[in-house]
Amino acid sequence: MKPSQQIIDYFQGSSDQIQAYADFLAGPGIERGLIGPKEGDRIWQRHIANCIPITTLIPNGVRVADIGSGAGLPGIVIALARPDLKLTLIEPLSRRVDFLNEVIKELGLSIEVIRARSEVVKKQFEIVTARAVAPLERLISISWHMIPRGGSLLAIKGESAQEELDKSKLKKGSTAQLHQINLPNLPVARVVEVRKGA
Repeated sequence: MKPSQQIIDYFQGSSDQIQAYADFLAGPGIERGLIGPKEGDRIWQRHIANCIPITTLIPNGVRVADIGSGAGLPGIVIALARPDLKLTLIEPLSRRVDFLNEVIKELGLSIEVIRARSEVVKKQFEIVTARAVAPLERLISISWHMIPRGGSLLAIKGESAQEELDKSKLKKGSTAQLHQINLPNLPVARVVEVRKGA
């Protein structure tokens, strides 16, 4: 399963690692039920390409937590595209944590994995990311304590992102906006940013 060169170009210096990660998703990821059985041919377009645009919204050198990380989407993609960031993957299910630790070891990455629900994590991160975890209002409630003032929650959402944002009750002092990101050779991405007031 080969990616398009256009996707590989987003991983300067880590093209071998992103290829190895895609193979991991298509093999053990499917075998262990972390990725759907019909997703093997769509790993690059549906999963990896979907996670690249969020990397453009993250400031340099900050701490990032990916909650409900599952198979490492978007956390591992962010780590490979943005080696300047300090990544932590937060996942409560042991079989997913085992998978993440195997991938990290295989790829030689310096990423922390915490087995826990995000509600009980005591650390703070300038950026918290999430993909296919929960509705926006719930995401805010389970992650807000992890975000310092001036930090943001970045949630990858689908076509109904604006509608979901409009329905969500925000925390006092926070602001939110929908980013529609059009990068060359990638499908349009929608990321909702909820920022904690400084």
